[in-house]
Amino acid sequence: MNYVILAHETDFDGWRQAARTLVLDGVRPEDVTWSVKGDKELFAPADAASPSRLPAGTFNVPARFIELARIAILHRDRERFALLYRLLWRLRGDHDLLDVATDPDVISITAMAKAVRRDEHKMHAFVRFREIGREREARYVAWFEPEHHIVGLAAPFFARRFADMPWSILTPDLCAHWDGFAVSFTPGVGKAEAPSSDRLEETWRRYYATIFNPARLKVKAMQTEMPKKYWRNLPEASMIKPLIAGAAHSADAMIANAATEPHKAQRRLEEPMRRKTATAADNLETLREEAAGCRACPLWKDATQTVFGEGPSHAPIMLVGEQPGDKEDLAGKPFVGPAGQMLDGALIEAGIERKQVYVTNAVKHFKFVPRGKIRLHQKPSTAEIKACRPWYEREKAAIKPVLVVAMGATAAQGVLGRITPINKNRGHLIDLDDKTKALVTVHPSYLLRLPDADAKAREYERFVDDLKMAAAFLRKSARAA
Repeated sequence: MNYVILAHETDFDGWRQAARTLVLDGVRPEDVTWSVKGDKELFAPADAASPSRLPAGTFNVPARFIELARIAILHRDRERFALLYRLLWRLRGDHDLLDVATDPDVISITAMAKAVRRDEHKMHAFVRFREIGREREARYVAWFEPEHHIVGLAAPFFARRFADMPWSILTPDLCAHWDGFAVSFTPGVGKAEAPSSDRLEETWRRYYATIFNPARLKVKAMQTEMPKKYWRNLPEASMIKPLIAGAAHSADAMIANAATEPHKAQRRLEEPMRRKTATAADNLETLREEAAGCRACPLWKDATQTVFGEGPSHAPIMLVGEQPGDKEDLAGKPFVGPAGQMLDGALIEAGIERKQVYVTNAVKHFKFVPRGKIRLHQKPSTAEIKACRPWYEREKAAIKPVLVVAMGATAAQGVLGRITPINKNRGHLIDLDDKTKALVTVHPSYLLRLPDADAKAREYERFVDDLKMAAAFLRKSARAA
């Protein structure tokens, strides 16, 4: 008998290495006993452990099995390790086994994976944070009792959903913590460690009572979606039974009351866009003043200010980036951060002086997602690019450049009016109109994100070559004039 002891209940990597070694050694499923460190296995030898050597040889199984195994191993069933190994053993000889919906092993492992996913969904839905401390010292703590080992699986959801607040989710198995930058884990604790209430719970209970609709109440459906075992951890739990008991009376009262006229739609009062009467051709200063009050899309609500273009009013080259970054949003000027410094260096190498070009962005407001004190760049949507395109068109009409260089996919979409793949369209000039050409290249920030030094140097040279093409076209246009 082969005894395998895994490091912990969710040790997928340990199970995978041990399983591969056993399969390649020809060890049949019935000759393997699986357990977890700390278990009291009656017949296991004292030196039993997971195989530490790397297996000699390889074999293939469907990628679908690996994904299924990663989820199913989080189930609490103690036979999951043996079941997974039996499936792995069988898949080696029957690659299509997972498609046999009536196979008992396939049925069992699929049910385990579904149960884990369902438990993950319940954790997303029924975790309730309670505030500990006030203002800058505040931290948010929740207690949850999962059916399966899902804390590590579910934690990234809360990091995305509550990125701007420090939180901890305490469970008997494992505790997850978020500090605004990364999720960390500590051993599980008892429920006594969790807070029992906070100052906002009465407000939440009043809100819950307000939105409760007795006319649409379906008790069985409600209990299926929100089983009673979760009620004890919900602030609104104390109200559920009274609300259900009084639902019939409340529904009758609603029917008895006369219908009321619907409220007129309420619109948020916003400062209107400042639009001056333009002459035949817009003046850049006029455009800049108008754009400061732009409300064409929702991005203005979170951004510090509009970041308009900058440069000579009749520049022969117009450089269009994607959107302002954090530094640009604070300074109110385009390309003043790390990407701007890289752009300056590339322009010098290409023989172009920045003071001779007009620099702007396809989107004029900074779009970001907060991560603690950091604002992380987010790609603008097509709707936001379209909303901002009139500013680019009016800038272009005012400047009358002979060449527009679109840097990045968002810029290319803004300049050409359609989604434009960079690699398929860079390296050649594109007609915009009778007097203007376009050149598509990467955005300098793309170069900053490349982790490999060789790749970064290689792509930087390609970027400089694109700008050299722009410089050559500019010289050719000057001679023709």
